Amino acid sequence: MEVDDSKGMVCVTGGTGYLASWLIMKLIQHGYSVNATIRSTQDVSYLTNLPNASQRLRIFNADMDKPESFSAAIKGCVGVFHIAHPMNFGDQEIEDEKIRNAVDGTLGILRECLNSKTVKRVVYTSSRTAVVFNDKGLDTVDESSWSDIHVMKTLKPISAASYVISKTLAEKAVLEFSEKHGLDLVTVVPSWIHGPFLSPQFPEPLRSAMAMILGNQENCMKYPSLTPFVHVDDVASAHIFLLENNKAKGRYICSAVEVTPDELFNFLSARYPEYQIPNVDSLREIGGIKHPSISSKKLLDTGFTYKYGLVEMFDGAIECCKQKGLL
Repeated sequence: MEVDDSKGMVCVTGGTGYLASWLIMKLIQHGYSVNATIRSTQDVSYLTNLPNASQRLRIFNADMDKPESFSAAIKGCVGVFHIAHPMNFGDQEIEDEKIRNAVDGTLGILRECLNSKTVKRVVYTSSRTAVVFNDKGLDTVDESSWSDIHVMKTLKPISAASYVISKTLAEKAVLEFSEKHGLDLVTVVPSWIHGPFLSPQFPEPLRSAMAMILGNQENCMKYPSLTPFVHVDDVASAHIFLLENNKAKGRYICSAVEVTPDELFNFLSARYPEYQIPNVDSLREIGGIKHPSISSKKLLDTGFTYKYGLVEMFDGAIECCKQKGLL
C-alpha cells in the first residue's frame, strides 16, 4: 500500500497490546510515522515486519512507573495515543497503591506531552467499565455516565475490580488534567473489543469470548443481560478519526453491537456448528449488576461510521487462531 508522507509523527503507548498493535498498522497505512513504546522484554517482530514499518516505525522502551521514560518517544510527535495501562493487579485485596500509581503514571505521560511543545492532541483509551458499573438502574448510559467506585469494589475477581477502578479514575484524571493545563485531549471508551489480531500469542481481551469456540469451559465468562462488542479495526479507526477531527472534544463511547446471552449463543451455534458452544444457561450471569445499553450516538453524530459486526469479529478471530496454530 502506498503511504502518504504528509501526516507527521505520532506516539502509541503499550505498542504490543491487542488494540495498540492494530492501531500501529492502520496508522502506518494512513501515512503516519509511529513511535511505539513497549516494555523492554517483549518480542516486537510482528510489528517491525509490518509493511512499511522499516521506514515508518520506531520502537522505544518505556515504563509507566517512570513517565519520563516516554519523553524520547513523544518528542516531535503531533499526536499521542495513550493505550498502555497496568494489568498486574492481585486477587487478595483492592490494591489502592497500584491504582494510584496507574493514575499517576498516566498523568506523568500527559506532562511529557505538554513538555514536548509539539503534541497537538492526545487520544486516551478508556474502557466501557468506566461507564457501566453503577446502581442507578439506567437502561442506557452515555458519555455523561460514570461507574461508581463503591459498586466496582464489589466486583469479582478482586483483580478485575482494581483494574476497572484504575481505568475509571485514570480517565477522570486525564480529563481534569487536560482542562486545567489546556491540553487538547479526547477519550475513547470502547466496549468489548473483538476480531483479528497481529500478535503470535492469543490476546488476553479475546480469551473469554473465544473460550466458547475453543471449548475451554474454565475460561468461559458469564455474560451480562446485554454485552456490547466492537471490532478492533473500528476502534482503531475511531482513534484516528478523533485525532484528525478538529471539533472532537471530551469522551466518545465506541460500541457497534449489543447482544443478549441467548442471541450470542444462537449466533455462534448457527455460524460455527463445528465447535462445541456451551449451553446458553451456562453463559448467563446469575444476579449481579444489571448492565445497561451503551450509546455511541455522540461518535456517530460526529461523522464516524462502523464497518463491522459480530460476523466479522468472530470470523476474524477464528481465522487468526487457525493461521497462528492456536485453533
